[in-house]
Amino acid sequence: MRSTVVRTIRSAAVLLVVCAATLLAVRAYDARRGPPLELWHRFVPPELGADELDRADWSAYLRAEDAAFDAVRAEVTDKLQAGSRVALNRYFDGSPVHPARFSHDWNRSFVLEPDGAPRGAVVLLHGLTDSPYSMREVARLYRAHGYVAIGIRLPAHGTVPGALTEARAASWSAATRLAVREARTRAGGPLPLHLVGYSNGGALALQYALDAIDDPALARPDRLVLISPMVGITAFARFAGLAGLPAVFPAFAKAAWLAILPEFNPFKYNSFPVNAARQTQILTSVLQRQMARLGGAGRLAELPPVLTFQSVIDFTVSTEAVVSTLYDRLPPNGSELVLYDLNRSAHFEPLLRPSVDAALARLLPDPPRPFRATLVTNAGPDTAEVVERALDAGATSERSRPLGLSYPGDVFSLSHIALPFSPEDPLYGTAPDPAEDFGIQLGTLAKRGERGTLLMSLDSLLRMTSNPFFAYQMERIEETIAAPRDAGCGAAGARSGCRP
Repeated sequence: MRSTVVRTIRSAAVLLVVCAATLLAVRAYDARRGPPLELWHRFVPPELGADELDRADWSAYLRAEDAAFDAVRAEVTDKLQAGSRVALNRYFDGSPVHPARFSHDWNRSFVLEPDGAPRGAVVLLHGLTDSPYSMREVARLYRAHGYVAIGIRLPAHGTVPGALTEARAASWSAATRLAVREARTRAGGPLPLHLVGYSNGGALALQYALDAIDDPALARPDRLVLISPMVGITAFARFAGLAGLPAVFPAFAKAAWLAILPEFNPFKYNSFPVNAARQTQILTSVLQRQMARLGGAGRLAELPPVLTFQSVIDFTVSTEAVVSTLYDRLPPNGSELVLYDLNRSAHFEPLLRPSVDAALARLLPDPPRPFRATLVTNAGPDTAEVVERALDAGATSERSRPLGLSYPGDVFSLSHIALPFSPEDPLYGTAPDPAEDFGIQLGTLAKRGERGTLLMSLDSLLRMTSNPFFAYQMERIEETIAAPRDAGCGAAGARSGCRP
């Protein structure tokens, strides 16, 4: 009997090794078939590490940032071959999308100071492959309300996608701590502190707030605003590191990349290395363990109120994890989850996959809940007009109010990348403001043709790039800014009836 079990285990082990070797061989072969790696994929500019960031101040970080951009100019822009000097290459200094030609390069860290004495401070954290550009509108809103706004460029971003091949999640966390230190310094006193994070930046904002529970040396935030937060990722990303194993051999260097694409977006990388997925897996794993540990110890009551905006359907992050990892564990502290539903008007309903159509039903736990849950959805099956359907914390019946907004007729859902941008955004908007010109208007591109022709997938090009409900989102963030610091209920306090 024992020998039979041993043989079975050995056979299974051999089969597993053969399958793994086959998959790696297929991955190596597939990587050889793609487009070549360019200078901006191979070059890694200098960045401060986590230990250096924890010792640095804001001025030191800006000097290091300048050095990284200078290195990109010297090693990439100035060394481009003739074939790369094309109009839609952001690294070509003659391109209309070359960031250095703009009056302000939003790839870089920024500080927005209020007109008078600061009433508070906010740190804004952008997403993976992204740049501070995605945070500028929220930063302007905070400045208008008297807050000093710190929008930090997280290490390995804003320069070249090759920087992400050596990025470390620990450096992003250290940069977050640095930005908070600077925000506290510029505020000039113990004023309200908010953290706003988009995607990977949302995970960093939440991680900082959790770290501050354990570490009294860290300033505790009074509010968190999360936009499509990356608190959970897809199953593939958990094992993405394996996809890059063939890259240990120089002939298979392209296996270190999940996507090698033209770089025509002035404020975001299109190409995506395996290491970037691996670092998000590390960050979200740490975050989930922190939530479980502090929740088990009954210490999540020390978290500030959290206001989150999330699309029901999100290809990049797990909407289910936003609920299960974060909101299901929160105490009744005035937190709120705002969900953007699919466009459920009658002419889209037959086209939706059954699993997608049922996503909302399985997303939220049954009421009563310890948080306010708000759904932005169609007023009815025959209209594109939307309403806010809200169920307050502890309640079992919802309230509805019209928003005076509608789903655009050609939009079936929002997307992960759409939420931080208004329809008037000059780069991503569907009706871009002509006052600013960034060389391309990605939100207005109409794509038709045969499949298999373009360098990018049609799915990527059809993805919604701006938020038709952005005005509502900004209104809700504005409520958070105006909420009393010691209310204990966040922006939803007056509506939810929550008490400190």
